[in-house]
Amino acid sequence: MSTKGYGRIPIESVSPAVDGGAVPAKAFEGEVIPFSAIVYREGHDSLGAEVLLTSPSGKTSVHRMFAGAPGTDSWHTKVQLKEIGTYSFAIRAFGDDFDTWHHNASVKIAAGVDEELMMLEGIALLTRAASEKDRTAANAKALVELAEKLSDKKRSPKARLAEAETPEVEKLIADQPIRSLVTLSQTNTIRCERVRAGFGAWYEFFPRSEGAKFDKKTKTWTSGSFKTAIKRLPAVRAMGFDVLYMPPIHPIGEAYRKGPNNTLNAAAGDPGSPWAIGSSAGGHDAIHPDLGTEKDFAAFVKKANELGLEIALDLALQASPDHPWVKTNPEWFTTRADGSIAYAENPPKKYQDIYPINFDNDTDGIYAEVLRIVELWISRGVKIFRVDNPHTKPLDFWQWLIGRVNEKHPEVVFLAEAFTRPAMMHGLGKAGFQQSYTYFTWRNSTQELKAYLTEVAYESSNFFRPNFWPTTPDILPEYLQYGGRGGHKIRAAIAATAVPSWGMYAGYELVESVARTGVEEHVDSEKYEYKPRDFDAAEKAGTSLAPYVTKLNEIRNAHPALAQLRNIEFHSSEDGAILVYSKHLDGEHTQNGKPDTVIVVVNTDPHAVRETMVTLDLWKLGLPDNAVFDVTDLITGETWNWGTRNYVRLDPAVEPVHILRVNRKK
Repeated sequence: MSTKGYGRIPIESVSPAVDGGAVPAKAFEGEVIPFSAIVYREGHDSLGAEVLLTSPSGKTSVHRMFAGAPGTDSWHTKVQLKEIGTYSFAIRAFGDDFDTWHHNASVKIAAGVDEELMMLEGIALLTRAASEKDRTAANAKALVELAEKLSDKKRSPKARLAEAETPEVEKLIADQPIRSLVTLSQTNTIRCERVRAGFGAWYEFFPRSEGAKFDKKTKTWTSGSFKTAIKRLPAVRAMGFDVLYMPPIHPIGEAYRKGPNNTLNAAAGDPGSPWAIGSSAGGHDAIHPDLGTEKDFAAFVKKANELGLEIALDLALQASPDHPWVKTNPEWFTTRADGSIAYAENPPKKYQDIYPINFDNDTDGIYAEVLRIVELWISRGVKIFRVDNPHTKPLDFWQWLIGRVNEKHPEVVFLAEAFTRPAMMHGLGKAGFQQSYTYFTWRNSTQELKAYLTEVAYESSNFFRPNFWPTTPDILPEYLQYGGRGGHKIRAAIAATAVPSWGMYAGYELVESVARTGVEEHVDSEKYEYKPRDFDAAEKAGTSLAPYVTKLNEIRNAHPALAQLRNIEFHSSEDGAILVYSKHLDGEHTQNGKPDTVIVVVNTDPHAVRETMVTLDLWKLGLPDNAVFDVTDLITGETWNWGTRNYVRLDPAVEPVHILRVNRKK
């Protein structure tokens, strides 16, 4: 069928589709994908719609679609994708001849009009359908038997019509509808990637800080290394994290090296920013000598993998003035009118220690070099790249690089560290990035969170996959500067339950919340200095949030509903500071065949106790109207009896969040 103009039955607004099918929609293994379309026709005859889904292995399956709200002409269904690779699909619309006949026969027989004529038309329809070549023998036989029952004039037309209304017949027709005027939509594609592309818990630390020591006598530091940082891996995994992310591990430039808190007067021994990549010791393909050797890195990766942790490495395509590229390939940078190379700026911030790459100079050379670097780190065991400031590089470059890499290494995941304009962030997703940082850090009120979660779960989910981070080394939002322990719990709980992927920067569990004056950034930022932490002492003192974070990750892994992005539903509260949402997964989409439902009730105000009534839309939970059921708080272990309206009291100083499992009767 041509993609231009209407088919015999119009099919519009097919989803999932990105830019009219120009690029594949996103999915990950095990994700439940909603399919939808607008389907309508002239007159009043009945319609049907189906998804024809072809898997990466070439098997085509048919999935029945269901009509949406009356008057909307919308059709929808959900399908769980279980195979990695590229799916293709089309929507098949058709005249539902059996439903049309049944409706007409019901009306006329009830009125005593054309009774035998309606029986004859039903017999003709069933006989025609039974002869269709693609119909199974069993289905055809059942249709013939039904036609014979309609032919029995010894029984009343009403009694004969009842034979066509049994559950058996309903299933018979649903399995193989009697179609006419069959119309196909254009074919769209969905790229289904591995689980970690869509679901995971990330932890960030600087290996140089893990095991770093300060000599009070000499007032000098000894850097941590892979050999010392490896000791921290079991604790990271014990908290339930899947991915360990490290900032750049390459040699750091000496020229214009930044000192503590981004000052320009680095002292001897100041380590500098890891993002100022390159020195006489090498560039993007080298390891900082203080961190160890390639052998040490290999041992670090091996240990992480043995524990169940994947290593994510920062890919920062920029250079210090000391980078080998500056001498070997000066054309890769922007030269200013005075002959100097332009350094990075984000006014009023200046990064004199960093030279951005000009991707319009020697495109072939730059492209080839970046691909070489990525391939090198893949060979060293890195399967995930957190890309620094990708919005400052051309989209066509990313589309090329990610496409080339994923063609050879489909398991490799790219995360976009982009806090920029929506169009650019969305464009990066369309260009191939599997995940992205988000605006979550600055969405704090109930209203802001509802709006943003609606956007990422429904409006942009076909091409933009969010990863929620409450803080980063660069960003300490005002909410957490003043929100205290309760605020940190609130933000972690939302990040861990509202979307499938979330991340936490080391020190979050210690409630590090002191900011530099006038900026949203940690004081004494780890970007510019060593920052060893005594995690064990905090846990012994009972001040660490590590047990809380561990519980959050345990809940995530135990509840498949929380591993989905597109299933969030919101409920109402009489208090504007109370956010209520749920995630539900039908039994057909869970491994044990049982439905999974989690309700999250959050006090978004970290400074005050809130008590109110919340109202649940039970149909969103897969429950009948007016149902009464037990819920268990997965944080505290308490169980309550709930229904449509429920009282809650949330104290940020105690527990500011309910994460409730709906207990269903066996």
